[in-house]
Amino acid sequence: MPTYEYRCSAGHEFEQFQSMSEEPLRVCTVCGAPAERILSAGAGLLFKGSGFYITDYRSDSYKKAASADSGSSSDTKSESAKKDSSKKAGGSSDSSSKSG
Repeated sequence: MPTYEYRCSAGHEFEQFQSMSEEPLRVCTVCGAPAERILSAGAGLLFKGSGFYITDYRSDSYKKAASADSGSSSDTKSESAKKDSSKKAGGSSDSSSKSG
């Protein structure tokens, strides 16, 4: 249930915790003067978890499967990086042996 802010004609400001279906208060709870509901800033956002992505709230089984998938794809990437670095190293040693 939301908290509504009110202000009376005498200048009192107060908050009232009430259901959305309830009628707004018409009388100040402090002095009994006529009161009206005022616009408020509302509640701030509350972020739970380590970030702001939908995957931050996934189940543990999903996270385990995702880490296993990313681990296998990183293994593939590291193997291709090793091949590329060996080609570069082999290419530079071939050129030095040819020039020497």
